[in-house]
Amino acid sequence: MVPLIFKGRYSVLFSFFAVFLFSSFLIRTGLLAVSSGKTDFSILSIIQLYFTGFFYDFGVALFLVTLFSIYLLFLPQKWVNTLTNKIITYSWLFLILLISFFSFFAELTFWQEFESRFNFIAVDYLIYTYEVVNNINESYPLPLLIGGVLLLVLLVMFLFAKRKVFTHAFQSNTPFRTRLMISGSLLILTILYPLFVRNSFAERGTNRYQNELSKAGIYSFFAAFKNNELDYNDFYALLPENEAFKVIRNELKEPNSTFVTNGNSIKREINNTGTTYKPNVIMITVESLSADFMEHFGNTQKLMPVLDSLATTNLLFTNMYATGTRTVRGMEALTLASPPTPGSSVVRRQGNEKLTTVGHIFEKAGYSRAFFYGGDGYFDNMNEYFGSNGFDIIDRGRNIKLDDVYETKRTIIQDDQVHFENAWGISDEDLFAAVTRGADAEFKQGKPFYNFVMTTSNHRPFTFPEGKIKYTSGSGREGAVRYTDYAIGEFLKNISNKPWYKNTVIIIVADHCASSAGRNEIDINKYHIPCVILNLPKKGSQVIDKMCSQIDIYPTLFSLLGWKYESNLYGKNLFDPTYQPRAVLGTYQKLAYLKQDSLVILGPQQKMETFLYNKAKNEQVPAKLSKRVTDQAIANYQTAYDLFKSGGMHQ
Repeated sequence: MVPLIFKGRYSVLFSFFAVFLFSSFLIRTGLLAVSSGKTDFSILSIIQLYFTGFFYDFGVALFLVTLFSIYLLFLPQKWVNTLTNKIITYSWLFLILLISFFSFFAELTFWQEFESRFNFIAVDYLIYTYEVVNNINESYPLPLLIGGVLLLVLLVMFLFAKRKVFTHAFQSNTPFRTRLMISGSLLILTILYPLFVRNSFAERGTNRYQNELSKAGIYSFFAAFKNNELDYNDFYALLPENEAFKVIRNELKEPNSTFVTNGNSIKREINNTGTTYKPNVIMITVESLSADFMEHFGNTQKLMPVLDSLATTNLLFTNMYATGTRTVRGMEALTLASPPTPGSSVVRRQGNEKLTTVGHIFEKAGYSRAFFYGGDGYFDNMNEYFGSNGFDIIDRGRNIKLDDVYETKRTIIQDDQVHFENAWGISDEDLFAAVTRGADAEFKQGKPFYNFVMTTSNHRPFTFPEGKIKYTSGSGREGAVRYTDYAIGEFLKNISNKPWYKNTVIIIVADHCASSAGRNEIDINKYHIPCVILNLPKKGSQVIDKMCSQIDIYPTLFSLLGWKYESNLYGKNLFDPTYQPRAVLGTYQKLAYLKQDSLVILGPQQKMETFLYNKAKNEQVPAKLSKRVTDQAIANYQTAYDLFKSGGMHQ
């Protein structure tokens, strides 16, 4: 059997198999080397990750050779040494090597950005090719990299020729029975792999890096593609429906709130006391703004002098956590004030129109609403989401038309209004100039306005206008953070003399942290974000140090403004004396509920892990928690999912 495999008709196939497995081994070793300083790896864990990794790599190799294996099975013996077969064989090998080596390169760049194997982000990136290709082109020497990949492909084919791999294949005489046994075995294994080998099998450990290194990139990619949306009720721990809503209603109950209906709903009337104010509201959602960029949270590099200065004289949240690790998760939290649901963000899902968003509350209070984005809002379905929920759109988009059913006004930021632009969008300064123009126009209409602003400058390739700060454009994250801070300062300086400024509250908050990768699968420290609210009616510096979430910003703001409104939000007023500190956060599959120092992590297959969280050491120690806490964790996510799917979050 050995001579037939390596010196017969299948010599090219199995030689590729060997090259792919060896290359995967090298990639895994390289990723292990760059990650070794970030977590502890025991000898046993290293052996385990290589063994598990080989298992996944073998499965990927099976998928890659399937068509060629079937071709070899049915190729008549008289055609083996023909020109046609040689062209097909060389072409298949060239193409499959190109795909393999390109995926290895993509894995390295993806790990550099996210310290993870391919996941839903990679699936999204495949869809939004314009932004991604331009981002790669601006971040890396793409011609050299493509040339390097092609050179590797040609080198492997040359080595195959030197070792007479092609000669063995084209001069072979393999009986059909032998071919049937070889191709049949490969085909059976290929079918069995996706049926019985789940990508989640690599996620059994508590060491996140070990879990990720155990995976294979292509296998992870297709697993992510398949599981883009997870049905909570099928995959996660459940409570009886009535009990789940009873738990969440009890958690959301406040002295100044009254539930509108009984049963499976969280709608309630909020009656804040005191003077009612109706200022304009501009929320600047800053791309990848980690708390540890600021001096207030221990940074000594003076990266953000503007934001640090603002934090000392305004309302500062020092213990706030993002709900996720992507922009669309931040948008979901800041518009819906809801826990993240498993799979894709609501921003990217079907049926997300006419929701009871924060924007809907502003609409009922008589506000105009607008979404400002420096890139193309088509990306990540942002325009569709905001447009279908009543926001006007101001972006730099190529996709000019929105669905007329949403009656959405769209304004394209024109070329003569842009001084700098990269793959992800215009510079923050140009974006803020658009926000200023929009605010001027709304002020002339005599109507209060609410603007949701999404920045892009603090994103790879980290390029920005030269000469603004003492850092070179494209030099890395540090320069981009400094430029983002500078742009915020210039924006505030430019609008300080506007007639609408004194009556405008400005919120500065992150969409998520700059890096979500850490030692643990859900690393709480990697969700810690800053939030500052400027120009509140009752001025003065104040610090809120209670643990909270992005979803709590607007209920807290509305209480400071004395608003009476109908709420369908999971967020709570942090000034309520009955408020109990908690945060909701997660990944695409894992959902976490942190209540003071009690941490519950929910996962597919109805898994539930419980820990005590030590913030000072950023440690998660396995511990048994009370049923009350685990029920609260389940109720938050179960009811949020049910309300969205059943229409309970819709107007």
